[in-house]
Order: sequence, then structure tokens, then C-alpha cells
Amino acid sequence: ISDSYDSGNGEFVSFNIADGEEDYTDVIVHVNIKADPFTDLEQKSHFQSFSFRSSVNFNSPAIRGIFSDKKSIKVKYVVDNANEASYADAWNGASIFVTEKSTPYDADSWHRTSDTNYEKGVLSWTHVHDLDGESSSAYFAYFPPYSYERHLGLIAQCAESEGARVFSLGQTVSGREIDCVKVGTGPRKCWIIHRQHPGESMASFYAEGLLNRLLALDDKWDNVSEKARELFTFYIVPNINPDGSANGYLRTNAAGSNLNREWCPSPSPPSADGSSASEMYEAPTLHRSPEVYYLLQHMDETGCDAFLDIHGDEALPFNFLAGSQGMSVWGKRLEALHGAFLASYERANQDMQAKVSYDPDKPNEGMKNICSNQIAERFDCFAATLEMPFKECWGRPAGWGPERAGQLGASVLDALCYVQPYLRDKGDFWEGLPDKDAYVAPSSEY
Repeated sequence: ISDSYDSGNGEFVSFNIADGEEDYTDVIVHVNIKADPFTDLEQKSHFQSFSFRSSVNFNSPAIRGIFSDKKSIKVKYVVDNANEASYADAWNGASIFVTEKSTPYDADSWHRTSDTNYEKGVLSWTHVHDLDGESSSAYFAYFPPYSYERHLGLIAQCAESEGARVFSLGQTVSGREIDCVKVGTGPRKCWIIHRQHPGESMASFYAEGLLNRLLALDDKWDNVSEKARELFTFYIVPNINPDGSANGYLRTNAAGSNLNREWCPSPSPPSADGSSASEMYEAPTLHRSPEVYYLLQHMDETGCDAFLDIHGDEALPFNFLAGSQGMSVWGKRLEALHGAFLASYERANQDMQAKVSYDPDKPNEGMKNICSNQIAERFDCFAATLEMPFKECWGRPAGWGPERAGQLGASVLDALCYVQPYLRDKGDFWEGLPDKDAYVAPSSEY
């Protein structure tokens, strides 16, 4: 078992020869998922996402002696610490991805295992390793990884594209550049950021799909992308947390900060004896969360009229939007913008839907240290968190993965263009919107 590659995370525990009776398995391999650095604010070490390579060494005595007459062996993989994961209940209904390519970065080669199972706190699946083929290795992942090299390649493509300017917002804790792609000349400023939580690699595929369409990186021009560049000035951050992404973390940067809790000061966590701390937890800071510090600095300079924070969700098997309902700025205007944006998005891409989301915060009870809440409050603008599933999309054809995440990123331009005229409209514009654009109060129940 190896995870010594960009975004790898998986630790060998043990293996044993099976008796062959359970699912006709030949070998059982036990692994653990490594934890993120400890987060001071949340007082825990997150873990859930993983990616590792498994190679069958047919020359080892244990394998050669027992399976010398076999052309393949069936291996059962068991994640021993799955029940301790940050969102352990989300393993129910999950399906692990596998590829037999020699590299884990061929996004099109990944497919879902058919027998992923979570029972009694143990996550498991099986895979048949071909001992006579070109390779007896396989990669497994919670969701296909997106490498830092691929990120740099995307940035290079954007830099060479006419109409785009690539610049660095600043540097991460580990010294990587926080790349931003500026596109368009329109009057409305739209910021879209990705990968605050590094284990949510679908956000990078989303960013790639968005930039491909917006800049015609695949040489496919269309009227919507041209219109979008005329209506907006885009600031797109494809990966705000490249350190955590490369290290295989779920939610933190290299300093152990959950960036999506670093957008303003908040009460410090309770002390060791359980008493409330008197000091505030300062955020963002240059030593703990420079990624957010530099981003906010630039946003204050440019302003913001529309904002999206792109994520992945472990539990809900839907693409959905989480709004700023709990902030003081929420009212008829932002409700109408949220409803119209989401309705238009659904029309552009049926993988999006409006009925299922997190249960909205009650009025004035939203957490201001969460990114989209802070941006909505700070700029009095449409701001939302867009979540994509690790699981298959309920009610949609099978095959949710990197390709469709990219398509979802591309189709967001339709929705943004649709709501652009209303983003700073001071009138009661919602009275003239069609019924099909009405806000739908979401629920986490499905």
C-alpha cells in the first residue's frame, strides 16, 4: 500500500490470507485513513477522503506459494478506522472509485466499485487483481484526485489565453502561489473560489470545466461565454488550498486551519477544563490562514457583486446550493436572486436541483466565520456555497464523477448571466420574475 504521491492518503495496517469462503476472497488488506493536522478552533483532527495505490507483489513467498496456479486474486479492502471519520454516517450509500491505470490522474479511467459496504463501523470493497496483465496494481479513492501538476497546467493554459490575466493573490503556508484568473471586462465583479476543503477534489474539476468554457480552452466558443465576459469581470481561484490538496487532507491547510471557518474572528474554543475562553479566535491571520487573508484583501479592493464557494458534500447525494439565509442582509432581494439563479442553473444542467440542501439557518443566526455568509454580509451581495456529492446523484443517471462536475462548472455561466441584470437592482425586481424562478425553501430531508 502506497500513498506517496500528490493527494495520496492511505496507511497500511495488515493483511491476511482469507479462507475463501467470504465472498470468495483470497486476501484481506486492512488500511487506515490518515488524519489532518489538529484544528485549534474545532479542536479535532478531521479525516475522510483517501487515495492510495495497492500493488500485488507476486514474487513474495506469501503470494507465490499460495496462489501460484492463479491468474488473478480477489482482494477485500477494509478501512479499519472508517467509523472514526469526520462524517462516518456518510459512508452509508457511498461507492469507492478505482482505476487500474499506471497513474491516478487520468480522470476518465476511474469507475465506481459495485460492492462498497459500510457495516458495523467498517468500510470495505473488493477488487480482482490480474496477475497476468500488464499491471497488478490499482488505485482507490473516495473521489478521483486532481493533481497539483494538473492545476499548474490549467493555470498555464489560462495565462496563454487571450482575454485572461493570471496573478497570485499571495502565498500559502507552504509557499505555494494562490493563483487567480481574471477574465472579462463587465461591470459586475464575480468571485468564484474552489477547494477550501482540499479533500473535495470535484471542486477542481468544476473549476476546470468553468475555465474551459469561459476561455474556450478546448477551442469551443459559444454565445453564453462571450456574453458572460461582457457582463462580468471574473476572479476565479481554482484552488485556494493547494497545500492541503497535495498533502491529501480533508479540510485543513498546512497549518491545520479549516479555511471555511477563518473568515472573521470568532469565540475561542472552550479551555481544557470546559470553561469558556475569554479571548477571541483571531481570523484570518497570515501565520494560520494566509489563503483567506490575501483573498479578502483583494476582494475588498475589487468589490463583489456575486460570489460562489465550490465544495463537495459527503452525506447528501445531490448537487445543491446553500445560501445566506441566516445573515442580516437576507431579504426579498437576496431570496429572489437565490431562487432565480438556482432555477436557471437547473434549466441549464439537470444535475442541479433546488429542493434538497442544508437546512437554512434561522434569521440572524448564521455563522459569520463561514465564507459565503461573510461575503454576503460584507458586500451585501448574492453569495452561496455550491456543494457536489461524493456519492451518485439521486434521481439522475449513474456516472456522477469528474466529467459531470466539469460540466456543472461550465453551465454556471448560464445562471450567472440570467441574474446579472438584477444583482444590484434597487427596485422590486422580484415582482416581475416568472413563477418558475421563485425561491424554493430547501430541506435536508429526502
